[in-house]
Amino acid sequence: MSEVNKIDVDALETQEWLQALESVVREEGVERAQFLLEQVLEQARLDGVDMPTGTTTNYVNTIPVDQEPAYPGDVNIERRIRSIIRWNAIMIVLRASKKDLDLGGHMASYQSSAAFYEVCFNHFFKAPNDVDGGDLVYYQGHISPGIYARAFVEGRLTAEQLDNFRQEVDGKGLPSYPHPKLMPEFWQFPTVSMGLGPIASIYQARFLKYLDGRGLKDTKNQRVYAFLGDGEMDEPESRGAISFAAREKLDNLCYLINCNLQRLDGPVMGNGKIIQELEGLFKGAGWNVIKVVWGSGWDILLAKDTSGKLLQLMNETIDGDYQTYKAKDGAYVREHFFGRYPETAALVADMTDEEIFALKRGGHEPSKLYAAFKKAEETKDRPTVILAKTVKGYGMGEAAEGKNIAHQVKKMDMSHVEHLRSRLGLQDLVSDEEIKDLPYLTLEEGSEEYKYLHARREALQGYTPKRIPKFSESLTLPEVDAFKPLLEEQKRDISTTMGFVRALNVLLKDKGIGKNIVPIIADEARTFGMEGLFRQIGIYNPHGQNYTPQDRDIVSYYKEATSGQVLQEGINELGAMSSWVAAATSYSTNDLPMIPFYIYYSMFGFQRVGDMAWMAGDQQARGFLLGATAGRTTLNGEGLQHEDGHSHILANTVPNCISYDPTFAYEVAVIMQDGIRRMYGEDQENVFYYLTLMNENYHQPAMPEGAEEGIRKGIYKLETVAGDKAKVQLLGSGTIMIEVRKAAQILSEEYGIGSDVFSVTSFNELTRDGQDAERFNMLNPEAEQKTAYITNTLTDAVTVAATDYMKNYAEQVRSFVPSSNYKVLGTDGYGRSDSRENLRRHFEVNAGYVVVATLSELAKRGEVEKSVVVEAIKKFDIDTNKVNPLYA
Repeated sequence: MSEVNKIDVDALETQEWLQALESVVREEGVERAQFLLEQVLEQARLDGVDMPTGTTTNYVNTIPVDQEPAYPGDVNIERRIRSIIRWNAIMIVLRASKKDLDLGGHMASYQSSAAFYEVCFNHFFKAPNDVDGGDLVYYQGHISPGIYARAFVEGRLTAEQLDNFRQEVDGKGLPSYPHPKLMPEFWQFPTVSMGLGPIASIYQARFLKYLDGRGLKDTKNQRVYAFLGDGEMDEPESRGAISFAAREKLDNLCYLINCNLQRLDGPVMGNGKIIQELEGLFKGAGWNVIKVVWGSGWDILLAKDTSGKLLQLMNETIDGDYQTYKAKDGAYVREHFFGRYPETAALVADMTDEEIFALKRGGHEPSKLYAAFKKAEETKDRPTVILAKTVKGYGMGEAAEGKNIAHQVKKMDMSHVEHLRSRLGLQDLVSDEEIKDLPYLTLEEGSEEYKYLHARREALQGYTPKRIPKFSESLTLPEVDAFKPLLEEQKRDISTTMGFVRALNVLLKDKGIGKNIVPIIADEARTFGMEGLFRQIGIYNPHGQNYTPQDRDIVSYYKEATSGQVLQEGINELGAMSSWVAAATSYSTNDLPMIPFYIYYSMFGFQRVGDMAWMAGDQQARGFLLGATAGRTTLNGEGLQHEDGHSHILANTVPNCISYDPTFAYEVAVIMQDGIRRMYGEDQENVFYYLTLMNENYHQPAMPEGAEEGIRKGIYKLETVAGDKAKVQLLGSGTIMIEVRKAAQILSEEYGIGSDVFSVTSFNELTRDGQDAERFNMLNPEAEQKTAYITNTLTDAVTVAATDYMKNYAEQVRSFVPSSNYKVLGTDGYGRSDSRENLRRHFEVNAGYVVVATLSELAKRGEVEKSVVVEAIKKFDIDTNKVNPLYA
């Protein structure tokens, strides 16, 4: 639109239109006004009128002053409590810093957001109780000192605990950030690394709807709050699922983004306006957006602004300048902000510099925040985001307020501490003599503040944050015999993926836990042969199925329903993992244990969402991750980006992840049953399981008698193949076991060498067991020494291990293998497209290589001639000049 066309050529007509709109809003409400405007805009588009494409509004509060509800609390008492908590939050970090342990800590983040949390603690956050799980809150990670400070004032934490902030080794301290693993009865969710809280909260809100839709729990009164930073919104995970939240109509979800305009190093958007960008982003995605930009002092100035220049000034000023204003003083703001136009300078002519500087941003005004949270609570059919403008390090003065260095400030000199005391109005509680000791402040029992704080929490069901470490009602769990059809020899060749699907069907039909099973699929059900679940138990959709599926006439048609049990997440591994975490921690958040099975291409698991897997461990998740089409050589034709040869290495980096690479269907069944027992039985262990599954069909024998313990521990003898010249031990896992068994037959039939063939279900678990034994022996030299399970299982015979994973996977157990001749074959290097046969030749893990490796180790012992090895190399057509597959 040209500048000429922006000139109002008929002011009277314009005024008539505006008055008509005002009349509709007044007489018929905003919904009618919105409808009429939508009709006008649609007609304008049809008539060819060039419409503006922006979705942002003026840089002012979304909720007009006359629509703000009355604040329900005592503002003065709340301010006093908030000041004490803000003081304590800084004292926690300062006292820790005095120990010269280089502990670090963050003060500025909580100071900018204290009003958010106090408004919610006093009026919104419902604690878990016997009736429901309460509200689920994702606290912004760097504000943890503020939450500890409030819990201390409530009497839930001790001064000793506060004094041990970031000092946890001896069990007395408090973690730097929200960590359920380290405070299992306090924090519900880990929210650092940045970006994980936003996406996890979306799927947590959806999971509450899922439980309600399936009739498992009434979650209608529960809300999910996520407190985020504007800098954190740079993370793709922070933005990636917001359209999903709107599509699912998650009106139980509320984001509060603390727009203090700063990242760790500087402005979030110095040359622009982050609030405006986020408003456009969320509005475009379908969210209810509430901006809380200015405090009530600005309302008076805006009401006086008859020229519109103040509004213009607010709109055109960029964040870099707004940040500078708060790092300066009132005189600077008068000259450089209001002084830009005569009209705005006149607005503050009767104000002192101190009064100008005291004008608050909206995020520090409880009444503005209450109005926003109340509006969010009342909004239906869509999620809400509150964009609250604040000052980083608010109240810290010269030490940090509004400065680029604010995030890194860990210490304050005494003059800054005195300034803080004055700013918070705490001179009556902290004397000049006491201040040097950096005292913690409490509420005197029986005082108005004490009674108010506890009464507000009592009205909201109790104290929070609070986490339930174990679910209360016991489950009736299946025994191994429930999987009897899988423990027997299979009548036809099947894959371990199909074995898993059959085991899952056993669980879905189980009367004790069938309803607790949550199958999660990222758009690969047909790949894994799981499309039968669509018709059997349905796909969850909060809106049901409002169309006739194209495949309605076949048995396994695509069936969606509000009561569906499958979570079909589309091509979205991060979202599916977020759903899995929500389900895997439902035992805690809802006191309702759910047993999730998330199956995916193994390559797209730990490698793509490794940070989420680590978060799951911290959050004490319980459930199953299934890496299907696993292994470097099992996936015909897919190539480098699809072939996984390292997920077990990655899985082993998560301390409470139990990982297995089963070869046979009966192993899958035993592992699943044992996992359910460990996670959901009497002990309720805080572990989760990772199983790799193959899509290759082969013969599935019956489970050998007495194999169960070895399957769980990680190794058992599968079979013995006769031979009269020597005896070796061959170890295999996953689909490469096929090649190992072929090699055993060749060694017997062509070389007279016998073999004990062992199935290794988990080199990771064997490694952990061995390392644990070593540690015990080192620390207890006079006690009876322990021996690793694999050491007790094997002998000192030549031992060869072959897997479809990197050599490091099987190399881990070398120090626990009795034999000095232990040879490992693996699939180091990038995958590539080809047949299984060619891939196994390329990666040197086929039967021929297993035979040559075995003969080579026997030759080192002098049990066969080296010429036998040379002949075998020729026999199996092995190119000795071939490039190492690691570098190919």
